[in-house]
Amino acid sequence: MIFRDFGPLGKILGTIAGVSKPAAFFDLDKTIIATSTAAAFTRPLYDGGIVSKTDVLRNAATQIQYLLGGADAESTEKMRRQLSELASGWDVARVREIVNGAVAEHVDPFVYQEAVNLIAEHHELGHDVVIISASATEMVEPIAKLLGADHFVATVLTIRDGKYTGDIEFYAYGEFKAEAIQKMAQEFDYDLAESYAYSDSITDVPMLEAVGHGTVVNPDRNLRQLATERGWDMLRFANPVSLRDSITQKVATIPGHVAAIPSKVATIPSKVATIPDTVRDNPKKSVAIAAVGAAAAGLAIAHTLRRGVDSE
Repeated sequence: MIFRDFGPLGKILGTIAGVSKPAAFFDLDKTIIATSTAAAFTRPLYDGGIVSKTDVLRNAATQIQYLLGGADAESTEKMRRQLSELASGWDVARVREIVNGAVAEHVDPFVYQEAVNLIAEHHELGHDVVIISASATEMVEPIAKLLGADHFVATVLTIRDGKYTGDIEFYAYGEFKAEAIQKMAQEFDYDLAESYAYSDSITDVPMLEAVGHGTVVNPDRNLRQLATERGWDMLRFANPVSLRDSITQKVATIPGHVAAIPSKVATIPSKVATIPDTVRDNPKKSVAIAAVGAAAAGLAIAHTLRRGVDSE
């Protein structure tokens, strides 16, 4: 099975005859979190002895290119090859231990408040929330749990004798995301025509097309152009916060920053704010916001390298 759930309730409800409901499918990197999953876990894996400084340097170059240039097919394929080659021989149990221990410090502070609010709105409406990411299962699972997602879909790396072989069983990318969504719709009886999908990347067009309500979030240049041509909604997420702090606050309490399910859907409570028109009509502002986030990620990676050198 290429997707996981965090309890039996969703599957039970999905098998009841005549019961069909919408779901909300979220990309992860730069859609829910203001960084990439691989970049977030680079330092912990280095400290844990899983990756070398050479690996960190190579990963940093790829991540900066990805963050600045967008996840086109070429850059994403490069990341896939790098992931499979890099992970070959890693001890799976040790990776899981490191990643689970690092989520609070290296991922939690970079969750977009707007994404937290949006996930909460979908849950209030009775929708299942599904995280769907090209990152490896071992990295996505603890983040999905942190976010309170009902299910997640992630890349599955081949494991033999407790170690990664360097092969990939399922790559949660491009059309494969759409295929996974179709399979989940059959398994849990989702009404895809009434479902939602959110992503920042042009490579996720099949995922956005698989549902009735595709919405782009902090879109890269190519996706922004396509969304404009097709009339898709565009949202801006610009407020990374600690999820632990945000869950103690009332949902949707940040004026001017809360992005919500597109307002054209009549069932969404009117209290939810949508992206301001001044931002929606100003793509350059969205690009500037994304560039700032990318620069911050680049600085963080550089700091990782410097600390690694200084510690020896």
